[in-house]
Amino acid sequence: MPLSNSQYQAIMRIYNERQYEDKHAQDQRRADVYEHVPQMKDLEEQIASCAADCARLLLSGEPQAGQERKAVLKALRRQREELLRQYGYEPDYMEMRYHCPDCRDTGYTDGKKCRCFLKEQTKLLYAQSNIEDVLGKENFAAFSFDVYDKSEVIPELEMTVAEYMRQVYGWCRDYADHFAERGGSLLFTGGTGVGKTFLTNCIARELIDAGQSVIYLTANDLVDIFSSNKFRTDSEEELRDMYQYVLDCDLLIIDDLGTELNNSFVSSQLFYCINERLVRGRGTVISTNLSVSMLRDTYSDRVSSRITSGYTIIPLYGRDLRTRR
Repeated sequence: MPLSNSQYQAIMRIYNERQYEDKHAQDQRRADVYEHVPQMKDLEEQIASCAADCARLLLSGEPQAGQERKAVLKALRRQREELLRQYGYEPDYMEMRYHCPDCRDTGYTDGKKCRCFLKEQTKLLYAQSNIEDVLGKENFAAFSFDVYDKSEVIPELEMTVAEYMRQVYGWCRDYADHFAERGGSLLFTGGTGVGKTFLTNCIARELIDAGQSVIYLTANDLVDIFSSNKFRTDSEEELRDMYQYVLDCDLLIIDDLGTELNNSFVSSQLFYCINERLVRGRGTVISTNLSVSMLRDTYSDRVSSRITSGYTIIPLYGRDLRTRR
């Protein structure tokens, strides 16, 4: 998904601040030189005047005269460099210095986003994901099969929990690796502590690093956002942006579905969110302690039907990993 207007403006404010810092630092360096090299100010005025003459002559169709002035300009600039050296300064001391020399702190090179812009974009996406800190610890690189039981057999699958989790790991890697072209939504079901949230965080980390927008919300947080947007007529712009971001982000993670206070309003808003994101082709990952049959009992038929028909359901098995650790 392209950056929202508020996200783009947040990044561009960073570049505006950098440009201000660049100019302020240059002005300080120039003032320093003018104080210690009295003849420099006059030489700078000559260089500026000569540069203006060059441009005027070239534009007025006098290339020969323009080239002559260009040679003079080159000599004046060499003179400036020598003068700076004599007083112990670097030859480029008075030039603008950029945080990123590739884009000169504009964010763009050759009409495309600079690599520094993409870096700032990733930082912003991490910050807005709500799980920036935890993703440093919970990711595919930190995934360990050793925590899963190698002796406990899942009767309906006739394989151990550890064997099954190798399959689940592969499915999740495949989902993350091909999310940009395939999209899709997942539902993780299972008891407390079987690794549902860890897996969603693994997926989130991969997608954010690939430049995809991800937001993590508990079911309660999601309900709060939709309730505030529905009932507060004085909703702040930031809240309205969050509401739209929930619907538009590339991946929405809804954690602990079923722990929120459920009623007809919550079911209707949950259906709207799930359905709207499916219609828009946006991916959603839901984790819940509820089984599929319990989902049907807890929510409206529309909600459970939309999830079971539009999501890949991945049940997780085993005992609480936190007690095993």
